[in-house]
Amino acid sequence: MRQGRITEQHPFPTKTQKAPIMGAEFLPKSSENDLSGDYQAAPVILGLLPAALVDHIARVDLSILSRIPGEPGGSFPVAAEELKDILKEVNTHISSSPNDLSPVKTIAGGSVTNTIRGLAAGFGISCGVIGAYGDDEQGALFLKNMSFYGVNISRLRAKDVHTGQCVCLVDPMGNRTMRPCISTAAKIQACELKREDFKGSKWLVVRYSIYNLEVINAAIQIAKQEGLLISLDLASFEMVRKFKKPLLELLESGNIDLCFANEDEAAELLSGEQVVGPEAAVDVLGKYCQWAVVTLGPNGCIARHKKEANTKFVSDTNQTHNMPTNIVVKVPAIGHTIAVDATGAGDLFAGGFLYGLVKGMSLEECCMVGSCSGGSVIRSLGGEVSPENWQWMYKQFKTKGLPTPTIVTHL
Repeated sequence: MRQGRITEQHPFPTKTQKAPIMGAEFLPKSSENDLSGDYQAAPVILGLLPAALVDHIARVDLSILSRIPGEPGGSFPVAAEELKDILKEVNTHISSSPNDLSPVKTIAGGSVTNTIRGLAAGFGISCGVIGAYGDDEQGALFLKNMSFYGVNISRLRAKDVHTGQCVCLVDPMGNRTMRPCISTAAKIQACELKREDFKGSKWLVVRYSIYNLEVINAAIQIAKQEGLLISLDLASFEMVRKFKKPLLELLESGNIDLCFANEDEAAELLSGEQVVGPEAAVDVLGKYCQWAVVTLGPNGCIARHKKEANTKFVSDTNQTHNMPTNIVVKVPAIGHTIAVDATGAGDLFAGGFLYGLVKGMSLEECCMVGSCSGGSVIRSLGGEVSPENWQWMYKQFKTKGLPTPTIVTHL
């Protein structure tokens, strides 16, 4: 089994320094696929990237997790010096893959990036991103990786600073610990967002972050003015725990149409409440959102859809109202697979679920597609699904009687 290694360097290379390339699999295979030029139609789904990220994904042993800031298993920002220290630790303690895979690779990263790239690559949905990247080697890598998959990158602004980076540590059980460093990275400002960025699209995908709350709120306001639906991911249990009040204010705004949480995030959301558990979490989220989903790892997911029924009632003010109905489904995980790396599982689940909504599928079918999509990414290292694992997902679709995307020509 091959050993991978992260070379010791400053966490933010200058324009003249090479980005730390840990493997070739993240790179586009042909410049013929560079789709970074003009685009005619608006993307169906947009992703908000306040600060574009490049992920450095590494296998590590458990001992290293106790020596880095924050709790294992979550995602929480670190400073540049902390990132440098983590890279040193990884350089010393990195472990090899049991399947002889390259244990370290670098790709365009981040939760929203994983969702958008997956929708474009595996489902053939027209997607784009709004945000900023640094005018450096890392930024160039990000653009090339995303444009290779047909993601519209025309709404990204170049900044004369560094592109953000994230170290993704994967333990022997396939669980991941994320430490992004974005404090000094290229970021888009709320005042830079324009209505033209959102015009004609159907969905905006957002990840909760207290550090980007101003631009998130601005993007949501403009998107709503343009008639877009908003999908929100709760990011991490650490982010929910430390910044629960602003999150609740965001949910209570009534602007969030779809919300995703994993079990840990749902537990933090309900911290201090008398009733807990995934079922209680979807009920709480369902008060604010039309769709609410709690993913349960190997146990599948539970989801709720609140919709207006044809049944009408007259209120005490003599006004006629539609009576809302709630549909709740619990769907088991589909397709037995051993998790090599859980990075991107929730992000790809969200992509599959959104694909189902765009295609008018039922709530249960959306969950099934999400489960297949999430299962495809955990079969290898990182949040980028390989062609072989997309084929695995399409076969799961066929087994469950789900329609395959039109981009699939054969199985």
